Amino acid sequence: MNAAAHDELFKSWMREHIAILHHVVNAFAVGDDRNDLMQEVMIGLWRAVPAFHGDSQSSTFVYRVAHNAALVWHRTERKHRRHVAIAGDIDWMARPDAGRSRSDTPSRLDAVYVAIRSLRPIDRSLLILSLDGLSYREIAAIHGLSESNVGARLTRARQQLAELMNSGETS
Repeated sequence: MNAAAHDELFKSWMREHIAILHHVVNAFAVGDDRNDLMQEVMIGLWRAVPAFHGDSQSSTFVYRVAHNAALVWHRTERKHRRHVAIAGDIDWMARPDAGRSRSDTPSRLDAVYVAIRSLRPIDRSLLILSLDGLSYREIAAIHGLSESNVGARLTRARQQLAELMNSGETS
């Protein structure tokens, strides 16, 4: 693929699938970390353009790249934050309310994202893909799981999310 085709494909994905990227980023990051993660996701997508051969829909490919980038970022951030906490610094960035004044009242959507962020990364990813309307088959293709495994994991993740939302642990 030449440079012009690479650029054009990347730009078209950004136009068509920006909502996908925002959903993934919101599921894995809060506050200013969202900007950092979005940058990592976009870099990952840029680098992945040559690997796209049209075997799947572009949205499936974009989801896969975005989720993989978010998972790598999450692991790296967690290690970084662990080192910061060991050094005795306050880990204020991990708080769901970081950057909010007390006068702000979180919306229901904010509460859902906070609850989703408290789930294991794989469960977050599956829920976001499901909420975005992807079929079990599409989700399975993105994660390399069987459709039945996706269904079972989603059922457990939804139950856990409902418990978190009902218990008020998200506020």
